[in-house]
Amino acid sequence: MNASFPIARATAGTDTAVDRVLFVDDDPAMRESNQQTLELAGFRVETAASAAEALERVPADFEGVVVTDVRMPVVDGLELFRRLRERDPDLPVILITGHGDVEMAVAAMHEGAYDFLAKPYPAERLATAARNALDKRRLVLDNRRLKRLARDAGESLPLIGETPVMQRLRKTLGHLASADVDVLVLGETGAGKEVVAQALHAWGARHGQPFVGLNCGALPDTVIESELFGHEAGAFTGAQRRRVGRIEHSSGGTLFLDEIESMPLAAQIKLLRVLETREVSPLGTNEVRPVDLRVVAATKTDLSDPAQRGQFRADLFHRLNVVTVRIPPLRERRDDIPLLFSYFVSRAAARFKLDPPAITPAVRQHLRSHAWPGNVRELMHYAERVVLGVEETAPEAPETEATLPQRVERYEADLIREALARHQGDIKATLQTLGIPRKTFYDKLQRHGIDRGGYVPPPTR
Repeated sequence: MNASFPIARATAGTDTAVDRVLFVDDDPAMRESNQQTLELAGFRVETAASAAEALERVPADFEGVVVTDVRMPVVDGLELFRRLRERDPDLPVILITGHGDVEMAVAAMHEGAYDFLAKPYPAERLATAARNALDKRRLVLDNRRLKRLARDAGESLPLIGETPVMQRLRKTLGHLASADVDVLVLGETGAGKEVVAQALHAWGARHGQPFVGLNCGALPDTVIESELFGHEAGAFTGAQRRRVGRIEHSSGGTLFLDEIESMPLAAQIKLLRVLETREVSPLGTNEVRPVDLRVVAATKTDLSDPAQRGQFRADLFHRLNVVTVRIPPLRERRDDIPLLFSYFVSRAAARFKLDPPAITPAVRQHLRSHAWPGNVRELMHYAERVVLGVEETAPEAPETEATLPQRVERYEADLIREALARHQGDIKATLQTLGIPRKTFYDKLQRHGIDRGGYVPPPTR
């Protein structure tokens, strides 16, 4: 029986960037003035009148930075910085000092303070310092989330993402890994089909055995049969020695066949027999050898559609299609893009022995608005270019260039996605938030291409 596990769409495209600033000062006028400055610069600002109040407002993994005056009664800004540092050594703290405190502030930076501002300072200086500190904080928090994902995924980081669609995909793969059935993986170029195959192998009982891969579209027709099935010496001109094929080599483990839709027709017929009998007969011999393997085939073509299947055999498709896993393209899980980008930037910086760069507004705009046709692979290469400093990202067309109806449509779609995300796909709560009838809601889902299922978290066991 065919069991299909479609991956629901998640089209929310909001940026999950950290933008919180806690401003601490015992002077009400200074608090109000600096709050307005930061809010005009686009930050979400909270204020505190004392160090004690600030400590109450900074939980673990505070998604923001702290800006504090040094001169405060009872507990001054330096002591507040030290207490915050004990709580979280990676929390950026910016100190505001008078001219006489500059030397003290420099000493605090040696202790780990992020920056200091000497009074009087221009509004642009405060906004720039906060923005740079938030970039650092964002990277730290993303790395912590990645480490948590690594623990949950058995330290292998198979498919990074915290959207419901990716949580559901990882859960599905966990169930399938132990089932030891053949799997057909459907996904666009660069979406991570081989990563899915490796996860199925690593999480299953075959993890200690060979994982053997073959790209069916990368080999000429005259070579692929020999690569798959092997051959004996003298089987054809140039076959001077015996060769064990990929199928036989993967016995006991997993055979990964990428771009299966590109396999020549003659090889398809032989592969179908192998899948049915679990036996292989190399070229040049009548000997039949049993094989114990799991096949994971990957395709970027919907082979269930005869119009797309072309010359791919229907019987081979149905034999491979015991279980189908569909990987969502990156544009359908846009909320995962900042986390993925952070991971690739950190990995590239370590590889090239460079410091992770500050993320510019142009890069952020590109991450938000680019369609990513090359999916995760394209994002990875983009991160590498950013780290190397060779990426000259031109800002995408600004919002003002869109027509008014287009902007209204975009805004409406964003509001629907935000409501679905807030209520985890719950229809009743989402309708109450939006204040629209159920039929209107479903009409808008269809028009904007939004799948509610992508916002429903996977069931817990």
